[in-house]
Amino acid sequence: MGRLEGRVAIVTGAGRGLGRAHAVLLAAEGAAVVVNDLGGDVHGQGADPGAAEKVVEEIKRAGGRAVVSRHDVADWRQSDALIRTAINAFGDLHVLVNNAGILRDRTLANMTEDEWDAVLRVHLKGHALPTRHAVTYWRDRAKSGHDVRASVIHTTSLSGLVGNFGQANYASAKLGVVALSRVVAMEGERYGIRSNAVSPSARTRLSLSVPRVEKRHAPMPPGTFDPLDPANVSPLIAWLAEAECPATSQVFHVLGTKIFVLATSTIVHRLETQGRWTLDAIERELPSRLVRPLELDDFIDH
Repeated sequence: MGRLEGRVAIVTGAGRGLGRAHAVLLAAEGAAVVVNDLGGDVHGQGADPGAAEKVVEEIKRAGGRAVVSRHDVADWRQSDALIRTAINAFGDLHVLVNNAGILRDRTLANMTEDEWDAVLRVHLKGHALPTRHAVTYWRDRAKSGHDVRASVIHTTSLSGLVGNFGQANYASAKLGVVALSRVVAMEGERYGIRSNAVSPSARTRLSLSVPRVEKRHAPMPPGTFDPLDPANVSPLIAWLAEAECPATSQVFHVLGTKIFVLATSTIVHRLETQGRWTLDAIERELPSRLVRPLELDDFIDH
């Protein structure tokens, strides 16, 4: 008996990398899993139907339960059909792991409208639509008297939390995911729905496609612990998926052996004046209290 026995989960973008690792561990812990993946490349182009099928076969060989989904998570009707796939196949839904994503990196001054729209569509809309349909299902279940203990797990990124050169589209979407998660936690609490966001550091097709990141994500020697193995992130995903997990409205970052619990909106200073602020007063009080933005290197031991 695994810790997720009896739970039904959807993992989007589960054909490879992080999504695959999440789906495999959720299934190993007893969950029935819908493995969703269009099989496109890192830019969201093309399709490989075999990617999701291989993960489902892997889960079944290990004695787990899984089905394939090739629904487009950023399409209203298809994302609704994704939720129905879980319910029709396994009788219920308890966990939604929003993980699907693409990259179209470019400095903002050179970015095209399509490069902006495509990334926001997959990452932000592709998180929001499955969540919307899942939340509707759970709300109706709760109103009908069922004991709902649902979990939505969103995938954010340090790019969204601290910024990253050449990723204005991706960073905007990923910070939007944090806001989405917070609102889902607020609105879903009365219905038994929790929502959290996880930022992973892992070696994936997306990370290896970024030249300045690729150097940091080189494979480790055989037989040594690999801090960038996508499977390092999956135990936190599985914990958040548990029915009795207490976490909601949280933001986490996972890097190797470390889990960071992040406070993304905190008051550092509170300044007051009599009446309206003047420019002279602002100039006198604010400069010494400006904070240094977090950077990617703040999460890495040197």
